[in-house]
Order: sequence, then C-alpha cells, then structure tokens
Amino acid sequence: MPLISASHAGSRIEHDLIGNYAIPSYAYYGVHTARAAENFQLSGSVLSSQPVFIAALAAVKQAAAIANKATGQLSAEKADAIILACDEIRSGKLHDQFIVDMIQGGAGTSTNMNANEVVANRALEHLGYKRGQYEFLHPLQDVNMGQSTNDVFPTALKLALDNHILSLLESLAHLRRALQRKAEEFANVIKMGRTQLQDAVPMTLGQEFLAYAVTLGEDEARLREGRLLLHELNLGGTAIGTELNAHPEYRAHAIDALRSATGIDSLVSAANLVEATSDVGVFVQLSGILKRVAVKLSKTCNDLRLLSSGPRSGFNEINLPARQAGSSIMPGKVNPVIPEAVNQVAFEVIGNDVTVTLAAESGQLQLNAFEPIIARALFANLQQLGAASRMLADKCIDGITANKEFLEQRVTESIGLVTALSPRIGYENATRIAQEALITGQGVTELVLSSGLLTQQELAIVLSEMLTGAGRQFQEGQSAEATL
Repeated sequence: MPLISASHAGSRIEHDLIGNYAIPSYAYYGVHTARAAENFQLSGSVLSSQPVFIAALAAVKQAAAIANKATGQLSAEKADAIILACDEIRSGKLHDQFIVDMIQGGAGTSTNMNANEVVANRALEHLGYKRGQYEFLHPLQDVNMGQSTNDVFPTALKLALDNHILSLLESLAHLRRALQRKAEEFANVIKMGRTQLQDAVPMTLGQEFLAYAVTLGEDEARLREGRLLLHELNLGGTAIGTELNAHPEYRAHAIDALRSATGIDSLVSAANLVEATSDVGVFVQLSGILKRVAVKLSKTCNDLRLLSSGPRSGFNEINLPARQAGSSIMPGKVNPVIPEAVNQVAFEVIGNDVTVTLAAESGQLQLNAFEPIIARALFANLQQLGAASRMLADKCIDGITANKEFLEQRVTESIGLVTALSPRIGYENATRIAQEALITGQGVTELVLSSGLLTQQELAIVLSEMLTGAGRQFQEGQSAEATL
C-alpha cells in the first residue's frame, strides 16, 4: 500500500513509532493495519476471506469492553460505543476493512491491530467523532484494554474453529447418511470381498458401503471430542499469561461475556495461563483429527474409483454418475472426477497437517509466533473437508448404481467362494474344488454341484445365510449410528 501525501484531500494522517502515514479517509483501519498490509503480501488471502474469524475477533473485543466496563476501568460511554461497533462487525459489517494477509509475522499482532482500529473508528462515529480522532477513544488504550495479541488471537481462533467444526460435522453427517442409504439399497447385492486386491470371501455391496458410513461416524465422534478442547481459553493472560495490565476481575467477566455472546456454555479459563499462552497442542490435536478424516475420505474415494473402473476392462462393480466429458481425445470417456477432487483435498489437508506440526514445534519460550499459519491451515482444512464431503454425497454417492447381475456372476465364478462353503463341504474338498476351478476355468458352484457335495437347495441356503448376516450387520450399524 503506497504512502499518500499529507496534503491529499482524501486522507488523514496517523502516526506510530515509525512515523506518519497517510490513511485513506474512507478507511476504518489505521496506521498499524496499513503498514502490515504493505509488509505482508504473501498468500493473496486476507482476513476478510475469513468472516467467521472476524466475527470471533469482534466477540473477543466486545467481551473485553464488557469486562472493562464492569470493573470500572472503561467508561460506560466508551464501552457502549465499542460494544455497538462489535455488534455491527459480528453481524457482517465492515469486514472489507480487515485487509491484513493471513500469513504475517508478529504472532498475529497485525490481526489484533486491524481489529482494534476498525472497532475504534466505528466506535468513534457512534460517539459523534471522526475516524482517527483517537484522543476521544483509542484503539490500544481503550479497545485493547486488558488484552494482548497473545491472548486475543488464540481465543478468537478457538472460537472460529469451534464454529467451523460444527459446520464440518453437519457435512460429514450429510455424507454418512448418503452412504447409509446406499448401504440399505445394496443390502442384498452379493459380491466378492477382496484383500490385497485378491478374491477373499463373499459379502454384500451393502456391507461395503455401511463400513464407509461407520468409519465416518467414528471421525464425527473424534471431532466432537476435539471441539471440547478448544473451549479452554487464555483470555486475560495478556502478554505471557501473568495477567499484566488486566484488572483482577477482568478475566472472569470476559469469559462470562464470551459465553453469553457465543452461546458456548462450556467456555472456561485455563488453569495455568502461562502454559495456555505458550502451548498450541490443541491445534496439533485438531489437525491430526482432520488428517484422519482426510485419510479415510481419500481411501473411500480410492475404493470408489477402483470399483467403478472400466467399464469393460476394469472392476465394473458400480457405476458413478457421469458429471462431465472425460477426455479431449477419447470420445465417450467419463472419469471419476468427484472422487478425484476429494482425493486432492485430502492431499492438501495432509500437507497442512505437516505445516501445523512444524509451526507448533517451532514455538519458543512463552509464545508461539506462528499461530497465523496454524490458523490459515486449519481454516482451509475445515472448510475444504466440509465442501468435499457435501460434493461427494450430492454429486457422487447419491447417484451410484450397482451392476447386480455381474457381481453375482463374479461370486459364482470366484475361487474365494470355497471359503464360505468349506464349513459345509470340508477343508480338503474345498481345497480340491479351488484347485480344479483354477485349472479348468469352471465356477466353484458348478463344481460343487457336479461333485455332489451340495444340492442346489443347500447351496442356495448358504448364499442366503450370507445375505442374512449382511442384513443383521446393517441393522447393527444403524443402531450404532443412532448413538452418534
């Protein structure tokens, strides 16, 4: 952002320890924000791209004003103006004034300054003054009273992450329900299961899809557990957790105000503020959970791509809905583009987990200076996993069909069927039938019947028992889902 001359009619002059800076007269941000915007032009993603985070910052500033008013440190007139300005920001106003890059030096100081200045200048207008007339209400002395970047930034980050987790949980549940519907639809579609890509034993396509649903349900539970860890806050610890410059009763009032503002009754103050200010373990744990979600989603998509491969020379067990032409040179080709896109989201989430890990490990002494990149990585992971889950459910899972006759034929031809029949015909007979099937190319059921080991009716009973067991497992899976 270039400097503007002091005489420019469309600007106001602000100053900091470095010197004077011309700020556009329309701007609600001030000198500290302007310098940060000039210094950090890295990711192309600025604070305004994260409205949930901006609303969380405003909630923290609002809680601080309420606490400072309650303890008598801030006049009612100033506090009420700050509270009103924060209400407006939380409702979505002035977000375009948050112009600092998400990646920034200073442990998030530029983010905190941006919030202080926007709140202050809007509060000044509510008091009847002009933007930049800080002698009447100051961004640092008043809006930032009893605070430090080192407790404001992580507190706002945790509140924003909590919001995003709730959204991701809804998206995962949406995907899980889509998988459960397919599990029910395919409950009686028999097929061969595989281990190490080799024929194993018979199962149903419904069992396969139910397993995908159940594994997602497990991740929902882990996310709920991780969310609770975000509710321990270091607000009131100020610079390093010693509560320097904060009123003794400030912390309790601020946490109470945040509970009321957010509706999160489980928000608590950390038992040890020094530890809570320096430790970012909760972000590492959350990142690990998100990586787990990504890995499972990607594995599921790998399976979908493999099961739908073909159509003539692949597995050809299921059909994914066609979404777009697959080739500029091969007419009629359709690719599994939705699972492929989810795979790529998963790759990025896994990479971002490495970023969070390195940022957490690189903290020193009483503060971690790299929380901005942790915030950017976690926001991206939560938002993209949510979008990917809904896309996978709506544009892929809901439209999947099964090649039922082909799957049944594969079962009757498969060598793996002898494993299911061995309790009825004996291990030695099963081994002999398997070897003969390999040599002659005949199907297992054909050989079992021609050898007189089972009658047609007995063979039908065995296959029926497999389907009955699949149905029972589906009901058990439904019962487990009801507890989520």
